[in-house]
Amino acid sequence: MGKFDRLINLLSRRPRDLGKNIPQMLKKIVNDSPDTILQAFKNEIGIYELQNYKLVYRHVLDLACALKNFGIKRGDLVGLISDNRREWLITDLALLSLGAADVPRGCDSMGTEIRFILNFTSCKVCFFENERQLTKVLENIEEVPELRDVILFDSPSELTMERAALQGIRVHKFIDFEDIGRHSTDKQRSEIEAEIDKTDGSDVATIIFTSGTTGTPKGVMLTHDNFICQCEVVKDVLTNAKEGDMWLSVLPVWHIMERVFGYFIISLKCGIAYSKPSIELMREDINVIHPEWIVGVPRLWDAFIQSCYREQRKKGGFSSALFNIAMSTEKIFCWANNRIRGLVCRFSLKQKILDRIIGVIPFIVFAIPAGLAYLLTIRKLRQKLGGKIKACVCGGGSLQPENDLIFRAMRVPLLDCYGMTETAPILSIRNPKRPMSGCVGKIFPSAEIKVVPHKDGIPLANTPLPPGKKGIVFARGRQVMKGYYRRPDLTKEIIDQDGWINTGDFGMLSINNEISIIGRAKDTIVLMGGENIEPQVIENAICRSKYVESCVVVGQDKKYIGALIVPRKSMIVQFATDNNIFYDTYESLLETREIQNLIREEIDNYIDEKNGFRTCERVGKFVLLIDSFQIGKEINAKQIVMRHKIEKIYSKEIKALFASKNGSVT
Repeated sequence: MGKFDRLINLLSRRPRDLGKNIPQMLKKIVNDSPDTILQAFKNEIGIYELQNYKLVYRHVLDLACALKNFGIKRGDLVGLISDNRREWLITDLALLSLGAADVPRGCDSMGTEIRFILNFTSCKVCFFENERQLTKVLENIEEVPELRDVILFDSPSELTMERAALQGIRVHKFIDFEDIGRHSTDKQRSEIEAEIDKTDGSDVATIIFTSGTTGTPKGVMLTHDNFICQCEVVKDVLTNAKEGDMWLSVLPVWHIMERVFGYFIISLKCGIAYSKPSIELMREDINVIHPEWIVGVPRLWDAFIQSCYREQRKKGGFSSALFNIAMSTEKIFCWANNRIRGLVCRFSLKQKILDRIIGVIPFIVFAIPAGLAYLLTIRKLRQKLGGKIKACVCGGGSLQPENDLIFRAMRVPLLDCYGMTETAPILSIRNPKRPMSGCVGKIFPSAEIKVVPHKDGIPLANTPLPPGKKGIVFARGRQVMKGYYRRPDLTKEIIDQDGWINTGDFGMLSINNEISIIGRAKDTIVLMGGENIEPQVIENAICRSKYVESCVVVGQDKKYIGALIVPRKSMIVQFATDNNIFYDTYESLLETREIQNLIREEIDNYIDEKNGFRTCERVGKFVLLIDSFQIGKEINAKQIVMRHKIEKIYSKEIKALFASKNGSVT
């Protein structure tokens, strides 16, 4: 077949028919590949058990039968408060099979969040992972007046059941529902399958509440078709995904990105193994599962890289020096290779020519040393991902260029992707065969994107901007949400009459239709002088320092911007040791002049004119925080900074930033 014929074949390819809803898609895959492994989960003693598609589908139908007898019916909203485990997927699919929809949240959620969500959606029934999550509701049960029944994955204590009963809540054990389901008849299962066929693509599958980083959380209504439309085309996007590939589930399974990849996995006839967003635990599970794919967020990949570097530093001596030289050599070569091969997001033809010119010499000089460096040292890092890895996926935040280069040095594609909960969520993703640096990939086949002009974050026109021009990103397609639950006013604010949704992100299109995300319009800081500051850009730059773990920029209506900085403790302590800095506690160490000067130098090194920053974007003052940001406190389950919470938690420190006469505050 010639190139022209292949092109015609590609253009004429139609999306796969996966059915009109998620349970129908599962049934089709079961009929095609009943013996393929779908789930790998840990039993009570921590050993992974495997279940194939046929068995999982049987569990789904059985649970659906039990839930139907319990009274759950089409149109019901059911709470689902749990982290990654086999029961989550079974419950999700069983509820969808009945025509119901789930309202999910993770175990890191605060009681106020859970109670608000359950009350706002009028949930009468809710699944909880364990009694600890139930307790969060029982603390103020009057805030959830319609809740009557709860089902616990982990069996509760008699004391908890008695306490709940006294407050009018009936507590049930999940294992009891499983037992009831196992005794279902073939007729009852057939009735469930008939119910599945009644579910239309436009029916709501889930209501996922946003993190509420800018205020009260909003319930995003996502339909079956929102998910199905992406599943229909994902095989043509992730071209190297094969039947039977195993995906490691690390992110909270209730979150939209991990959730949609769960559905992708089913559509691709792959398997999912459950882990946790802990580097130590994840690496243990990797050594057992040997996954082909892992989905994570920038913080997770940064933590993985830092753990590898810590191991090398512990070795010390020649081994550590050799590793540093090898990694530096590989990164330079990868940088040059990207430009020679065109693996860089380009916004003009002039840039294309310039990239090849500046890349040719380092490419030639470092080609052989880089090859040796990989064989002798770097390939060992790849083995830490299990030895069978095809690609890693990164979403939920900006990928650090340094980490991108390190993964390229490891010969592991890092597929940066972009989207939002309201778009279910994938709008773009890197090509696994040609991952482009500096962007979040090409537009997903199920979506449209345009970049429009703006002033101070307000769109000025609907006319799309040409490549290389910064504007606000708008998206459209079957995957765009049905709307915000019980908030049509907010829905109208974000989705126009033509179906275009305002993502609230600043971005640019490349000459090859890749999208580059620059910052967040809604997070824009306006200084007293009228200058608009994109905090994420500055934060990402500062976090490139090996001495910085996290950074949040503040300064709305101030003369200058300030920064809340969480130092990377291990590196700070190492610096103190290397430079003979004496201290009593870690807190006192952060107060020393040496550490203050170190962080100031790091900030000024990354935030300066040569790196493209304006004078108004320089950090005037900073504060060093002792403790890392925690999920549920400063960052959400997706590990995205919740700015409104940080402003409250660190209000005293922020006030001091703009009152202190010194260059930093500790």
